[in-house]
Amino acid sequence: MTMLSIDPHVVDVLLPDLIGHDKRPSSFVLYLWLYAMTKGVGRKSAHFSYQMLTDRTGLSKRAVQRAVDHLKERELVRVQRKSATAVPEYAVTTPWIR
Repeated sequence: MTMLSIDPHVVDVLLPDLIGHDKRPSSFVLYLWLYAMTKGVGRKSAHFSYQMLTDRTGLSKRAVQRAVDHLKERELVRVQRKSATAVPEYAVTTPWIR
């Protein structure tokens, strides 16, 4: 089993903010999973389809879509596509670290 090191800000500030204030627990779940799959393994970004995100997080496709939109609005995730049908590339941001 591998150990995941998470910045304390994610639990101390982001968790109550996304879940308690924004009422978006799916956004926190998705952020945490993307964090683990990128920063948690030393990667800057990674490609994931919506199907993969739903399978790995247990969220519905619509919940994932809303979570991605919310995380983009909050500038917690950057999403790039090479074309309209390409699998998106996700990069988790940590704006509290400058």
